[in-house]
Amino acid sequence: MDEFTADAFANREEPIPYIAGMSKNEVDSDSESKQNEQKKSIKSSLQDRLFAKILQQVTPREDLADVFETQTPDRGSSKHANRPGFSLPLMTNNFRRIGVIFVFQNRLIRLLSWKTPAHTLSLLAVSTFVCLNPFLLAVLPLAISLLFVMVPAYLVRHPPPPSITQAPRYSIHGPPLAPPRVVRPASETSKDFFRNMRDLQNTMHDFTTAHDLILKTFTPPTNFSDEPLSSTIFQFLFLGSCVLFISSHLLPWRLLSLVTCWTGIFLGHPSVQEFIRANCKDHIEPRQKAAQSWLDEWITQDIILDEAPETRDVEIFELQRRRGGNNGEWESWMFSPSPYDPLSPQRISGDRPKGTRFFEDVEPPAGWEWGDKKWILDLASKDWVEERMVQGVEVEIESERWVVDLLADADGTDSHEKGASGRNTEKKRYWEESIKAHPTGQWRRRRWIRTVRRRVVGSQEHTGES
Repeated sequence: MDEFTADAFANREEPIPYIAGMSKNEVDSDSESKQNEQKKSIKSSLQDRLFAKILQQVTPREDLADVFETQTPDRGSSKHANRPGFSLPLMTNNFRRIGVIFVFQNRLIRLLSWKTPAHTLSLLAVSTFVCLNPFLLAVLPLAISLLFVMVPAYLVRHPPPPSITQAPRYSIHGPPLAPPRVVRPASETSKDFFRNMRDLQNTMHDFTTAHDLILKTFTPPTNFSDEPLSSTIFQFLFLGSCVLFISSHLLPWRLLSLVTCWTGIFLGHPSVQEFIRANCKDHIEPRQKAAQSWLDEWITQDIILDEAPETRDVEIFELQRRRGGNNGEWESWMFSPSPYDPLSPQRISGDRPKGTRFFEDVEPPAGWEWGDKKWILDLASKDWVEERMVQGVEVEIESERWVVDLLADADGTDSHEKGASGRNTEKKRYWEESIKAHPTGQWRRRRWIRTVRRRVVGSQEHTGES
């Protein structure tokens, strides 16, 4: 195994510690060698095929189309644009070129941890200028390009003279003395390739650690599992938003950004971290406990969440149908959420009513539970008839409060309307109040009412680790 790959980006220093822009193809002047290299990288080896077969055995069938894409995706579709399926050669090819990210990450960690104090102080000076004059942000990309791209590239082509010579100064004149540096991907047989995989593993560990820490810290107070605490946080956030909306233009943002920047950089110094760890138990933890006790006392006194659950009334219609014609007996048909009146869409289309056969099978709506033990007959039948503007029915004002269909004649008019024709009535009704019997149709219904309340779900039913 090679020790390293020449002209390849790889973190050859210490590994990326745990936290408590290159092109896809190599630069080559010959276009034919480019195509051959690309074909060689895409071609599957025996180990790749074996690995793909193993994944096919452990992957569900419905997910195989997403993992292994055998057909050419539609390049015009945003779903498949530059998003190929899982490919071991492609993943290996990416591992060869990802080292530049870890080199930058390692140098940033060394810079913020004061490994070289002169470099960190230079960063502190640059950040101070930027915080005091934010317009200097426009200069940073150009200055970074000059200092970290152009100057190193020039020094590669014009290297300084060796130390054994007696040259008084570095000469910038003369032709180039060395070829330009070309960044190449790490070889699969070199240690740089495994260093990239090691650093990727450590970076993923950092992400999962931070992800779990954020969930553990911020999820319980913000997901209303503890409603008094979440309500308090909601109030503070709302008041803070209102205050900042009004007074944000009065704050000294340059001074605040300068203090924040200096604080963040100085917290990375080993002496400061050691001082914080040594004094944490003596100074920070007692104040943290005092603040927690004050917050708990304030929540207990000011946050009151003892309201009763929301209650509502639900309805169900008991439908009965006449057996054996217009003079037959009534038989129980079903309990339906709709009254199945003569002009309902179900009656007009000829559909049968929908519902349940027995009273005990009626269930409360989703997310609700029964608030009392039994159903109550609605004695004010004419109220819901008027609300729904039900036509062609007769309402019983005594007895069991049935709302019965009126028997229609051959001309389509109800029998009770014939006797009322020619009379001066104050207002025409769509239904008839009656104590004595009129010729009725085949259906009748009455409404039952029952109270339901919101189901109270405990926080322990939905909390758990995945």
